Amino acid sequence: MSDQTNPTKVLVVDDSNTIRRSAEIFLKQGGHEVLLAEDGFDALSKVNDYEPDLIFCDILMPKLDGYQTCAIIKRNPKFATTPVIMLSSKDGFFDKARGRMVGSEEYLTKPFTKDQLLKAVQEFGTTN
Repeated sequence: MSDQTNPTKVLVVDDSNTIRRSAEIFLKQGGHEVLLAEDGFDALSKVNDYEPDLIFCDILMPKLDGYQTCAIIKRNPKFATTPVIMLSSKDGFFDKARGRMVGSEEYLTKPFTKDQLLKAVQEFGTTN
C-alpha cells in the first residue's frame, strides 16, 4: 500500500514562519499533504475546514496558546481522536505533562529534525 495514494493530511500550527516552512518541506518530502496555520484561531478554522489526520501545534503562540488550541480541538467530538503533537523549544517535564493533560499524544522539542517529524507522522498519522 503506497503512501501516495492517500497522503496523510498534516496541519502545522506555529507562529514562526521559519518553523512552518521547514516542517512543510520535511513533510512534503515524506509524501504528506501539508496545511499551515500561524496561530490557534487560524488552526481552529483549518481543522474544521480540512479535517487533518494529524496536527503539530506550537505551545508558545500569541492570543491562543498551543495548550488552549489542543484542548478546544479535543473537546470537539469530531476531532477528539485526531492526534495532536505539541512543539516547543522547552523540554521540561511540566510542559510535557501539561500537554498530556489537554490531550496531546506526543511532544517534540524544537528544533526538530526531518526524521523526528516523519517518524511522528508514521506513528500517529496513519489513517484507519
